[in-house]
Amino acid sequence: MSKPGWREWVAAGKALRGGNLLRNEGPRQLTVGFEKHFASYIGSEHALALTSGTVALHAAMTAIGVGPGDEVLVPAYTWIASAAAPALAGAVPILVDIDETLTIDPADIERKITPQTRAILPVHMVNAPCNMDAIMDIARRHNLVVVEDACQAVGIEYKGRKLGSFGAIGAFSFNHYKNMTIGEGGAVVTNDPNLFSRLMNFHDLGIWARDGYEAGNEPAFLASHSRMTEVQGAMLDVQLSRLPAAVAAMKRNRRIVADILRERNGPRISPHNDPDSAAGLTVIFDTAEEASEFAKRPAVHRIYDNSKHVYTNWDPILNHRTAHPAMNPWAWSKRPVHYDENTCARTLDIMRRSCKITISPGWSPVLARILAKTLWTPGAPDSAAYRLIERVQGR
Repeated sequence: MSKPGWREWVAAGKALRGGNLLRNEGPRQLTVGFEKHFASYIGSEHALALTSGTVALHAAMTAIGVGPGDEVLVPAYTWIASAAAPALAGAVPILVDIDETLTIDPADIERKITPQTRAILPVHMVNAPCNMDAIMDIARRHNLVVVEDACQAVGIEYKGRKLGSFGAIGAFSFNHYKNMTIGEGGAVVTNDPNLFSRLMNFHDLGIWARDGYEAGNEPAFLASHSRMTEVQGAMLDVQLSRLPAAVAAMKRNRRIVADILRERNGPRISPHNDPDSAAGLTVIFDTAEEASEFAKRPAVHRIYDNSKHVYTNWDPILNHRTAHPAMNPWAWSKRPVHYDENTCARTLDIMRRSCKITISPGWSPVLARILAKTLWTPGAPDSAAYRLIERVQGR
């Protein structure tokens, strides 16, 4: 996570001096400037800043036109927003197992496709890219739309291309815990001008009345309001300028920690769909008990222990509960769809046996080496030494 600093303060001040904090209406067009820079960075034609990653996913589902009777394939390991997005658009999320990379399993995608399947929503969790070659091939063969959830992997690449640039739409988050952060925020990118028009419409109910708005072949539809302010756009532009160096530091520190774990016969490092781009680090054990014990060490978290990302805890999804009972995608489904512990049992098993090791761009190489040695020293983890170094580093 790239923490805001003095440059963000200056950028926010610049926006405030403009006197009008509405996007497109302020004299400096700071949010529009960020969108142009972000689109170029990701490698897309268009980018749109939004209020959150959840809104970005909802906007993407609405833009591609999924609705009642449709199904969208979603990995069983993700934040609930990934599964909620198709449901909010009127479609039913179909949960798909992950593999040991902690990303959606292409083989299970093939097994879960039905005549009602309209889209695939791969999620790049913990800075780990999905197998986009396999996913795009499946999508082409079955005429499915791909929307990438890159909320947890802003700035990460897969085989030389930025995540979010493979699908019809890429969705991003700038939440406090993401690689870029302004506390809360999001964005979508696309190369399709018609999809971009629908995304613009989604985020601004009054877009049809704006000067210069070009709907193309897309008539305006009822939507909501999720426009980003000039202060947020200005701060994100600063964050974006720091992102390449932050990602490079994460990759360096990841290599240091991974190499030392291998040298010391540490836990097995999880497989990766593009090892050359690896910026996040997870390890996997033979048993859940081993993973739970390892998670007692500093800067380590067992994947299963983050209850918000365990699909069996997604009460509104499991119980098909929407704000109004008549507006229920599961009632419109062409077949019964239920979820329980057996829906994606393999996912739960992998999550119980996997641990994430925090990799910070703020660590020096020395700190990364000390952390790695602390992680796999026989006996009790020396967490006191680690925390002392953290305090000295000011992290």
